[in-house]
Amino acid sequence: MLCEDIRYLTDRALWETENLMRCIPDELWNKRYDGIPMWKYLYHTLYSMDRWYINPNDPAYQNPEFHTDSLADLNVVPPEDESIEREKLETYFYQIQDKIRGYIAQLDDKALSENPVNCEMSRFRLILGQFRHWHRHMGIIYGFVIADAGKWPYVLNMNGEYPEHPMPNYF
Repeated sequence: MLCEDIRYLTDRALWETENLMRCIPDELWNKRYDGIPMWKYLYHTLYSMDRWYINPNDPAYQNPEFHTDSLADLNVVPPEDESIEREKLETYFYQIQDKIRGYIAQLDDKALSENPVNCEMSRFRLILGQFRHWHRHMGIIYGFVIADAGKWPYVLNMNGEYPEHPMPNYF
């Protein structure tokens, strides 16, 4: 029962994340907000999804090939010439999406109360905590897009239908 709800809401959150990524205009990709470029806010969000949704201490985890120690840290302002191409982050997102969907497809309610290997938190806490973090940062990115582009990226309500037209979708 709980895992069905997690699968349902995760699919909706993944759709919203993909749509939001596609709603970021090219001219905002490298624009800086409090010194941090838009792409870094997105990378921070994706990297956290990748690490924390399943197990932040997974001994088999491998960073993406373009990762650096400070890349996901929003307290580190990157040099002006540093950038990650949109296509690279989109590819990374699709890898994360496949990984998360594969994980929740096999997840059962009993496993939610158990801790993954080398982790001090239950699977349920990791998922719930990641939803909190994931959506906080999506909200920041939404705000930047709305303020600068004047367009509102589409958000699925709890039971609403997915839009029929291709992404990006706006209100």
